[in-house]
Amino acid sequence: MRPVVALVDTNVLVYRFDPRFPGKQRRATELLRQGILDDSVRVPHQAIVEFVAAASRPLEDGRSLLSPEDARREAEELLLQFKVLYPNEAMVRLALRGAAAYQLGWFDAHLWAFAEYYGLDELLSEDFQHGRMYGTVRARNPFLSG
Repeated sequence: MRPVVALVDTNVLVYRFDPRFPGKQRRATELLRQGILDDSVRVPHQAIVEFVAAASRPLEDGRSLLSPEDARREAEELLLQFKVLYPNEAMVRLALRGAAAYQLGWFDAHLWAFAEYYGLDELLSEDFQHGRMYGTVRARNPFLSG
């Protein structure tokens, strides 16, 4: 039986550096570490781009989770540690159809299309309906307790 291979959303990458949510930070760290150990996590290039923007954006108090320099350095690490998936025309067309079929916003549809196109089992995100099948991909919120 082949292991479950999952695509991670940007929120998993960002929570790894967000001390405001210690439970989510701990879970994101565990999930990413395990993904490196057993090669069970894929990262879409979209999530790396969004990670740099989100992690270096000023929060309400004016500080950011990471400096722009540190966010870029962490993005470089992601490129080294994980298999990164890149879009192509067929995948973008799939995202367009997925947005219509599942009533997803564009960025969520694009993210789902990575998982569907590359034949991944799960999409790890808190932005999708937990447990729902979108095509052949099951959405799972890794931050739900229990």
